[in-house]
Amino acid sequence: CMMEWTVSVTFFLVVFISFYLLLSSKRKRLHKKKLPPGPTPLPLIGNFLQIKSSETLKSLLKIRDKYGPVFTVYFGSRPVLVLCGHDAVKEALIDKAEQFSGRITTPIFEQTFQQYGVVFANGERWKQLRRFSLTILKNFGMGRKSIEERIQEEAQFLLEEFQKTKEKPFEPSSFLSRAVSNIICSIVFGDRFDYEDKEFQSLMEMIHNAFQEMSSTWSQLYDIYVSFLKYFPGPHSRVHHILEELRLFIAKRVKKNQETLDSNSPRDFIDSFLIQIEKEKGNPDSGFDIKNLELTTLCLFFGGTETVSSTLRYGFLLLMKYPKVQAKVHDEIDRVIGHNRIPNIEDRSQMPYTDAVIHEIQRFSDLLPMSVAHMVTCDTEFRGYFIPKGMIVYPMLTSVLHDPTMFKSPNVFNPENFLDENGRFKTNDAFVPFSSGKRICLGESLARMELFIFFTTILQSFYLKSLVPPEDIDITPQECGFATIAPLYQLSIIPRRA
Repeated sequence: CMMEWTVSVTFFLVVFISFYLLLSSKRKRLHKKKLPPGPTPLPLIGNFLQIKSSETLKSLLKIRDKYGPVFTVYFGSRPVLVLCGHDAVKEALIDKAEQFSGRITTPIFEQTFQQYGVVFANGERWKQLRRFSLTILKNFGMGRKSIEERIQEEAQFLLEEFQKTKEKPFEPSSFLSRAVSNIICSIVFGDRFDYEDKEFQSLMEMIHNAFQEMSSTWSQLYDIYVSFLKYFPGPHSRVHHILEELRLFIAKRVKKNQETLDSNSPRDFIDSFLIQIEKEKGNPDSGFDIKNLELTTLCLFFGGTETVSSTLRYGFLLLMKYPKVQAKVHDEIDRVIGHNRIPNIEDRSQMPYTDAVIHEIQRFSDLLPMSVAHMVTCDTEFRGYFIPKGMIVYPMLTSVLHDPTMFKSPNVFNPENFLDENGRFKTNDAFVPFSSGKRICLGESLARMELFIFFTTILQSFYLKSLVPPEDIDITPQECGFATIAPLYQLSIIPRRA
């Protein structure tokens, strides 16, 4: 027994010392070429002492206070470049766009995506998928009148559901996710779902749960210490199981489309992708195959559902917290649109205050505070430092959206952040909820249209009423990791006119 214990201890020491020497030599090699500064990591566990796994975001912002806007931390033995503030993020994602356009598939997503799908692909495969996806989204109406009419129609379905509540309190998440999801569903699957469809309700629940799991303490811990945790079962595997169920649903839809495909008349995104697969059959460098079809569709379906519905959910809460803001939006809607016609996207240019409120909701709700991790595509010089090819990069979008040099009230909800002294809408380069550069969100124009039409349609008809006084409304997010999850709440909606 004593001998076994001695062997175990010896083995552990050998492994520990080997890792230590490996990490030390790697760090010396990198630091010879001037990697950005940062806290000294420990062997194997990196900056475990500085990064609290339940509060990765807060920990990184605290390190920024000591080391400045560009610094290095170690997630286990992996060096990570962290960029904070408008200037540093712009310099990387815009001024050095090509070098910072790579994508690392973070551990929590690796088992599902493995560098497939438009969000996680790299190199030529990513460029092909992105160009194609943008073209097909536009062909099916993104940024055009046809998709605007689809959003207006869906907003009316949502109004009907709200009217059924008859002023009784309810939790809005499921209503909002089903309405928003139906827009992207009409593009990728060719049709909307009925709100009572059980399969659709199950899909919405899965997407909502996956989004929460991605921001949980376990997921943050797994992303940092994957080299150990990948050998053990645990809650960090939940995200993969949910995403796999969603992928299987999409795989069923793909098979269904294959059976009835007409190459001359694509009905949706899936048909268009299937036709492209056939066209590029003989090309060994093609990024068009069934795996990329399923995972690109999953990216669009997931991203097109949860991002806008989460923003609407947070927005409703903020409008109840600040009733004067809600009242001013009501006044502008009454003045510009009135009560007798459906809001349209052209109204936005005549409604600077409402536009500013929606922008401020997006800024304040800070949906993806750390962005989706980037990767450097080649050895790069950045602010006098050496950034090696393949290094993980976190452009901290939250630090841009709260940059005190770019916003007059960075830490409070204030629509004046987007208004000039004459009350006109004012753009701001630090408004980056969709990220920026070559990896900017594919569906930005669609999301902006959805937010405006859903908000104005709902507020044209209803007053949002909290169950508690405004001063007692808690706007603290449930989770703040990969994503900022709005707190759960109930509200009543009161018709504004007979």
